[in-house]
Amino acid sequence: MAASPRPVNSAIVAMQPSAIRRISTLAAQTPDCISLALGEPEFDTPKAIRAEAKAALDRGETHYAPNAGTPALREAISGYMAEQGLAFAPEEVVVTLGATEAISSTLLALLNPGDEVIIPVPAFVSYEAVTRMNHARPVRLDTSPWDFQIDEDALRALVTPATKAIVINSPNNPTGCMLDAASLDAVARVAGEFGVYVISDDVYNRLVYDGACECFATRHPELRDRTVVIDSFSKPWAMTGWRMGWIAAAEPLVSQIAKAHQSAASSSVMFCMAPAEVALGCDPAPMVEIYRRRRDRVVDGLRAMGLPTRRPRGAFYAFPDITATGMDDEEFCERAIVEAGVGLVPGSCFGAPGHVRLSFCVSDGDLDEALRRLAAFVS
Repeated sequence: MAASPRPVNSAIVAMQPSAIRRISTLAAQTPDCISLALGEPEFDTPKAIRAEAKAALDRGETHYAPNAGTPALREAISGYMAEQGLAFAPEEVVVTLGATEAISSTLLALLNPGDEVIIPVPAFVSYEAVTRMNHARPVRLDTSPWDFQIDEDALRALVTPATKAIVINSPNNPTGCMLDAASLDAVARVAGEFGVYVISDDVYNRLVYDGACECFATRHPELRDRTVVIDSFSKPWAMTGWRMGWIAAAEPLVSQIAKAHQSAASSSVMFCMAPAEVALGCDPAPMVEIYRRRRDRVVDGLRAMGLPTRRPRGAFYAFPDITATGMDDEEFCERAIVEAGVGLVPGSCFGAPGHVRLSFCVSDGDLDEALRRLAAFVS
């Protein structure tokens, strides 16, 4: 008799399926449900970018791309970052399959089993998942007592000899908050003192409504030897389906991440490289202005329902506190789908129970109707 198959990766077995996808699936299966669960712009990718994709296909750009991306795109990204005050040479850029693969390849390159990664929460779900997949340990830093900013004493209290990296995300998914100078400086002091890497997820840095977004790498160039910048084409240019992002880091770090990327993904898609160059020259300001108006309607509407909501300074999410309803966030979201026909994401998915995430990158009509339904549900 054949022996039973040997166990698969224990870290994968212990993982739960994405709660965001579970809620999105439930919403999709519910007739007439308006889903505000995904960070998926309703806009189509701008025509100039799509036109370049057609041209690239007509040019026969359907073969393997260089592992780190075409020289032309890496140079364009380097120039684009320089305009933001970020000094990374083309050779220090790796084009990835979106920001999610960038996060995966970066942590794969950095982590040994037993290492620890400090993650200020609320936070994007992949940071913890990928850390666990590498048999490392995510360590949560609850930022809610400091208005979703980073307190240096609280951060220092979590550092151990096993700490390998700190992940920051500004503007933040799910809160829309931006880290202030004090928070960035706190991270810098700790990273500098203890030799810890900083992974700065900057994917929403072009979707900013109040003031400018200061990137960690811009403010602290003295730590470029331990800083990894992650960015993406998905959000500012409505290119979620293209799966195009990038990593920027100094040598020798970037060469190690490039090896992880090469093994995990080989390369990004060749006929998406030239369109991505075009995207870097497109101004997302018209979309940002639409998001700004929606943000204000959403925040005002949620507050009128009696749901305390910070006004997000960036990204396209609102993160109301729903504890006054007497429901936990899982019950609130499940009942909102069934009883109100509105799909939301529980805050516990992001390490912040008692909240829900609402995405306002849907059409104006759907957004207004969803707010009307939510108001009736809450009341």
